[in-house]
Amino acid sequence: MSDTKSIPSAVEAVSRPRPELLRDMSEEDQRKLEKRLVRKIDMRLMPMLILMYIMNYLDRNNIAAARLAKLDTDLNLTSTQYQTSVSILFVGYILMQIPSNMFLDKIGKPSLYLPGCMVIWGTLSGATGGVQSFGGLIACRLILGIVEAAYFPGCLFFLSSWYTRKELGFRTAMLYSGSLISGAFSGLITAGITERMDGVRGIEAWRWLFIIEGAITVCIAFAALFILPDFPKSTRWLSEEEKVLAMWRLEEDIGEQDWEGGDKENLTYGLKLAFSDVKTYMLMCVVFGVVSSGSVTNFFPTVVATLGYNRIISLLLTAPPYALAMITTFCNSLHADKTGERYFHIVIPMAVSVVAFVLAAATTSTGPKYLAMMLMPPSVYAGYVVSLTWISNTLPRPPAKRAAAIAIINAVSNASSIWTAYAYPKSAQPRYVAAMAMNCGTSVLAIVAATVLRWHLKKLNKKLDRGEAVDGVAGADFRFLT
Repeated sequence: MSDTKSIPSAVEAVSRPRPELLRDMSEEDQRKLEKRLVRKIDMRLMPMLILMYIMNYLDRNNIAAARLAKLDTDLNLTSTQYQTSVSILFVGYILMQIPSNMFLDKIGKPSLYLPGCMVIWGTLSGATGGVQSFGGLIACRLILGIVEAAYFPGCLFFLSSWYTRKELGFRTAMLYSGSLISGAFSGLITAGITERMDGVRGIEAWRWLFIIEGAITVCIAFAALFILPDFPKSTRWLSEEEKVLAMWRLEEDIGEQDWEGGDKENLTYGLKLAFSDVKTYMLMCVVFGVVSSGSVTNFFPTVVATLGYNRIISLLLTAPPYALAMITTFCNSLHADKTGERYFHIVIPMAVSVVAFVLAAATTSTGPKYLAMMLMPPSVYAGYVVSLTWISNTLPRPPAKRAAAIAIINAVSNASSIWTAYAYPKSAQPRYVAAMAMNCGTSVLAIVAATVLRWHLKKLNKKLDRGEAVDGVAGADFRFLT
């Protein structure tokens, strides 16, 4: 639980003097240097991380588009077998997130680790195009989930090691735009491949889908090896002044140092801190509720197909909701960072998602039903990105604790994807009443959990106002973002 005893050393950590290289620099010069530094970090990190996440999301979810290209027909899959092939990925995805993030924290080499994992999952994704049976598909999907587990929680930890709390929301949205871009264009890509490549060289269109996307993934991974940095302390492309400022501004934001490496990254201690903090479980409920509600996106092409249009038009109709989701997610995250507020930026989108799910279950009319579909991805993703940011904001230090908490929360939240795969059988078309009711319930869970967490954080902030220490931090400069 949170430590509420007074800890003088924590106060001293908040008010310690600036590093020697920055000591003679004026406040204005430091702000200019920091602005240049953040721009430099953005240009180095974000484009490649976004591109990598586009491929991560495509390789994980292209099975939904492949279904419309007759994957289940060609492999003679029953509805249950197809749903199992979707859910099995998340078994591996969940099991490996915690050890993967703790390993990344220990070695401190994201520039090698993340692209290396990407080469492997790209190869596995391409190999899926060669499967001939249900067993082969299951094997590829399970191993794919194990390897892909490294990327998203690893990126969240990676970004939180470069950006301050009030910069992190928008950068998390930028990262997650990769999934929105892939969601918007995967339908278009699939439509093009299924229309023009079916039967080319005697290979079915859905096989070409896996092969082409897997090959692109491997090529991007090799490029990432030369572009991605490690953590600020161990990065070579920053000048000494920039490196000191990069570490100092993170320390100033929280009151203690971030990633240091080596024996100082105590994995067992980090896990213990994460599991013993009640805020971890509150955040877990928030993110679990949001992710469970967002399970509809794993089957979005199938849901859109219930409008009754042909395969190509159905694939094209999946693009506008994701394009709108990108806009709303950026705006919501940018405003959350600007105001330093988290709660309403999660609760309001999730309330909109409840309306969307109710509308989708209540009608079969094309106009209202597509309106509901237009609201689903924007509302869920807008709330999801801010809830992810809230993890690093609420459990910032030490880095081992943050790495463990991100992985634990992300793993538990994605557990919902194992059983939600069975909530969208063809027999439930066109309204998917049970699935939409489940999504409503989990959206409400996220709203309730966020409300409890906000109340708890306000209570902790009052203790900080009184000079008491919380999580080893005390002093006037640190407050939990609510």
